[in-house]
Amino acid sequence: MFRRPVLQVFHQFVRHESEIASSLVLERSLNRVQLLGRVGQDPVMRQVEGKNPVTIFSLATNEMWKSGENEAYQMGDVSQKTTWHRISVFRPGLRDVAYQYVKKGSRIYVEGKVDYGEYTDKNNVRRQATTIIAVKGC
Repeated sequence: MFRRPVLQVFHQFVRHESEIASSLVLERSLNRVQLLGRVGQDPVMRQVEGKNPVTIFSLATNEMWKSGENEAYQMGDVSQKTTWHRISVFRPGLRDVAYQYVKKGSRIYVEGKVDYGEYTDKNNVRRQATTIIAVKGC
């Protein structure tokens, strides 16, 4: 007679606890960027005192599309937009290879993650920067 209500209360408690526990589980997410483009400047290696060095270079990607409704392909109908990306390479093996072999004008593939940060420039003005942290490249 008393068993059933106790089991129901216990069952509801366990269900409530499992809902709380499942809401505390961290979700997985994805921050991945794949870029194929041309290097805009020779890489530079920088090192802040007490920190690991980083190789930095810029990469240009182009987006092309037909403008207008003309079915015939003509050179005047194609529009293009170039986007510049700042690439930072921290991984030791990849950092050294990028610094040694990547040159201005090289066409390369970079895989990495987007990182947003702030820095203070020479005039003491806070600026925002978007960087691609490279984890793989060819």
